Amino acid sequence: MRRTMTRLGTDTIRRLPKVLLHDHLDGGVRPATLLDLAAQAGYQGLPETDPERLRAWFTAPTSGDVVRTQEGHLARFTPVLDLLQTAPALSRVATECVQDLAEDGVVYAEVKVAPEQHTREGLTREQVVDAVLEGVRVGTAKARLFGRRIDVRLLLTAMRQAADSLEIADLAVRYRHDGVVGFDIAGPEAGYPPTRHISACEYIKRENFNLTLHAGEGFGLSSIWEAIQWCGADRLGQAVRIGDDIAVADDGSAKLGQLAAYVRDKRIPLELCPTSSVSTGAVRDISEHPVDVLRRLRFRVTVNTDNRLLDGTSMTGEFTRLVEAFDYGLDTLRWFTVNAMKSAFIGHDERLELIDGVIKPGYAGLSTEHVGAAFFRMEDSW
Repeated sequence: MRRTMTRLGTDTIRRLPKVLLHDHLDGGVRPATLLDLAAQAGYQGLPETDPERLRAWFTAPTSGDVVRTQEGHLARFTPVLDLLQTAPALSRVATECVQDLAEDGVVYAEVKVAPEQHTREGLTREQVVDAVLEGVRVGTAKARLFGRRIDVRLLLTAMRQAADSLEIADLAVRYRHDGVVGFDIAGPEAGYPPTRHISACEYIKRENFNLTLHAGEGFGLSSIWEAIQWCGADRLGQAVRIGDDIAVADDGSAKLGQLAAYVRDKRIPLELCPTSSVSTGAVRDISEHPVDVLRRLRFRVTVNTDNRLLDGTSMTGEFTRLVEAFDYGLDTLRWFTVNAMKSAFIGHDERLELIDGVIKPGYAGLSTEHVGAAFFRMEDSW
């Protein structure tokens, strides 16, 4: 396989067509927008009044944490959720989300929204979804005015610590023809196994709908096993702990445990979020993330942002960090992107149209600036 002679730069990576399967709407709000919403509402809960200082507060390790934790990371959502309790606020952040992703070169995205997190001031779950979908429509139209193609769909998320997952699953199914493409379960893993919500998962499967579950970040292999074998997950959110079931020898050879082998053999997509895994303490550094081992072993690896504000990242940022850590070239970034598009929760024909009509031509066009078209003779594997 040919490699680039020079390392890819951030500007080139930003121009690449990218696919994003794991991104939380409330985790990617612009700091300036939060300050504006706070001023409108008379809200005093933000720790900073300057956008850049506020951004730095969100991305800094939780105060007092010697070891970063998933729970400490999630606590930073509190002021964001306080401000996202009205339809106009939700529509605005959804519009800006689409614009920001399009500006970053994302051509397809599935954005996660937890309706129950936005109903404190009287909105119904349906009104939450309607407001976000309206923002997506506006954002898509604005992006296209600037010549940027992007398609954004929603994943409705139930929280592990709550007790209304079946209602959220039903809501997702009811909106399946209006921009919602699947159901998700998120929140702290420790103490809240996915099997607590097995009725919701079974309902989704009975309705022939799509299921992705956060598993294998804040908790270990048992969380992944339950998500697959009990809940029937089509994709795994985060799943960084799958690396615990892989033994890599000094010579680079690897022995897979039964669970890891099953995940690979069944081509279950992994929604890896490398920067987020560092933020939550699941791994100490990007260079220690199992993404490269999983790539070399040909798991269905996808790369994602999780929470763009809290993690100080973007798809360009994720790819740039992986290039710096593992010396990836365009071929590998293309492989991640095609993997993600193959794993998206839209129809087969729509996926192929984006792969063949947008992603491959986009990479091929940029490849001529680096190593030529022969760079892309690597065969894709389903």
